[in-house]
Amino acid sequence: MDVSQYLEIFIDETAEHIQSLSDNIMELEKEPENENTVNEIFRAAHSLKGMAGTMGFKKMQHLTHDMENVFQEVRSGNIKVSSEMIDILFQCLDAIEGYLECIKNTSDEGSEANEAIIAGLNRFLKKEEGNDEGTPGSKETPSKASGPMDAKELNTENAYERKYNNIVFNDTEKKSLKVAADAGLKLYGITVYIQKECLLKAARAFLVFKEVEELGQILVYSPSSHDIEDERFEFDFSFYLASDADLDKILKSIVGVSEIENAVGEEVTLSNYEDISESEESGAVSQSQSAAPAAAAKTAVSSGSKQQPAAKGKTNNKPVTNRTVRVDIEKLDALMNQVSELIIAKNSLVSISATESGSFQNQTFHEQIEYLERITTNLHESVMKVRMVPIESVVNKFPRMIRDLSRKLDKKMELYMTGEDTELDRTVVDQIGDPLQHLLRNSADHGLESTELRAQRGKPEVGSINLNAFQEGNNVIIEVGDDGNGIDTETVKAKAIERGLVTPEQAEKLSQKEIIDFLFMPSFSMAKKITDVSGRGVGLDVVKSNIEALGGDVEVKSVLGEGTKFIVRLPLTLAIIQALMVEIRDEKYAIALGSIQNIEDIPIKDIKYVQAEEVIHLRGMVIPLVRLDQILDIEPKEEEPESLTVVIVKKGDKYAGLVVDNLMGQQEIVIKSLGKYISNNKLISGATILGDGEVALILDVNTLM
Repeated sequence: MDVSQYLEIFIDETAEHIQSLSDNIMELEKEPENENTVNEIFRAAHSLKGMAGTMGFKKMQHLTHDMENVFQEVRSGNIKVSSEMIDILFQCLDAIEGYLECIKNTSDEGSEANEAIIAGLNRFLKKEEGNDEGTPGSKETPSKASGPMDAKELNTENAYERKYNNIVFNDTEKKSLKVAADAGLKLYGITVYIQKECLLKAARAFLVFKEVEELGQILVYSPSSHDIEDERFEFDFSFYLASDADLDKILKSIVGVSEIENAVGEEVTLSNYEDISESEESGAVSQSQSAAPAAAAKTAVSSGSKQQPAAKGKTNNKPVTNRTVRVDIEKLDALMNQVSELIIAKNSLVSISATESGSFQNQTFHEQIEYLERITTNLHESVMKVRMVPIESVVNKFPRMIRDLSRKLDKKMELYMTGEDTELDRTVVDQIGDPLQHLLRNSADHGLESTELRAQRGKPEVGSINLNAFQEGNNVIIEVGDDGNGIDTETVKAKAIERGLVTPEQAEKLSQKEIIDFLFMPSFSMAKKITDVSGRGVGLDVVKSNIEALGGDVEVKSVLGEGTKFIVRLPLTLAIIQALMVEIRDEKYAIALGSIQNIEDIPIKDIKYVQAEEVIHLRGMVIPLVRLDQILDIEPKEEEPESLTVVIVKKGDKYAGLVVDNLMGQQEIVIKSLGKYISNNKLISGATILGDGEVALILDVNTLM
């Protein structure tokens, strides 16, 4: 049965379990005796094992099973948590993430067996067994920790009844057995026993069927395939198999499945069943053979891909109402696109109502237009809320990364995070992880001083790295800072001169910000040596380009000897924004309302000059003027007007005044991408379709400034 349709659910839930394990192992390192944390880790490992088993990912299942074994002993008090164990557990997490990446790319877990890690886990179990022969660790099912048991050892009567002997065949089943025997295949009767504490019996049955059908063909089921699918059976089931494989191999494959306690079976001949040998020779193979695996699979995968409660006993078959639904992001994109088109249609109606006369100019029509505006605005907000996700999913992995860097760089450091519940558009969240990771690694490697140097400077021994997220207007701000050395602008300046980016004379006139901006240039690295942490010239330039591709920007504040702070500013949404529509000559442009501070009417006589550049003096601030007609290469006006309409825009703590001809008013606009053909012009961030069908370009204030 093809389980690929469940891959996305498996990938999502595995990622959640990996994050849960990472958080709890970090917690365990601080509090090794915390029973709740130990139980959480055990449950997550158990769930991962079950999910991997259900999907047929055996290597991942084996690894998580051994993790589960170790934590079973920790729970029992037979093994103590040590730093060595924590290190091995983090290696396990990395290995599971490796499997997950493989599965994402190829739908297969790959060939890496991670034997060294498994051996490391088993060393803890062996130590425990050596201390006390009679402890639970030595009672683990041998088929899981030390390979399958010998078939002779398995195939014993003991308490395991050969229930396949009790099956009464119907006519179709009799014909199937006869056809297989005539084809020269061996017939095996097999009874499989599932462990009593197993929660997903149908899933285990499905996995058994999947294993044995690689070796032969199942002809008869007991109970029926539908009963197995609906879990209407106790802890055993039987079947008849036609195969040319040895019984020993078949039984070993069965007990290799997780949570299978035993399997007993034997080769049977038709002479044992007189009524079969006398049955008609014609007839097809039973339809039940193909129905059962597929039927069982439905239960197997849907059960296995949900985290089950860690409780024993029968599960209630009533459906549990869930308050959340997983939705493919592409479906949300399609919905957003439809909302966008609706807003364009609404803008068109508004445009008509403003220009037409006669029958359109009645009260009812205007009321309906206003009603439509309210509906589309609310619909847009609702769709946006559905697309919004907390940045928690991205930042949760960083404490583990900082722990590893602390060891690798031999520096003591602690990460403090706030605002993890701040929400961003899913598209932005998916792409912001790498830039933030670069910034944090930069703080750990370049920012924080060595422990000795911190002591000399009278700083705390443990360096602080901060990640703070919060909403500000239509933007989300993420600050990544440290209390380290700060940026030595003299060193950066010397490096820039050495690389021929500026002359010594030019360098003397540069401001601190202009010097720091060199760090964002491609291949500009301040690392003394290349390591796997930094120094390869891939870093801040990638951060800047990735953030700007999301419509955001990044700026730096640094004080030498005190620390550095990177401020990342991101738009809440990428699709629909409130904008101010302006005219420059006969062309229409949109400026995002979130960037605009205010609008001023400035007399020509009030324009001043600083270093031959036009500025205005406004409420104690000196603000540079930007003539948009010059930047956009539009024909200049024949004669200068007496006053200018200036839109004051802000980026971070910088201001600029954009000179426009006319203001057309505020409008909700839909951002349409311009595609690759004119992607080299960073000044234009996209286009929008206006109510009259005309296209207006959207100005990117961040790039402009």
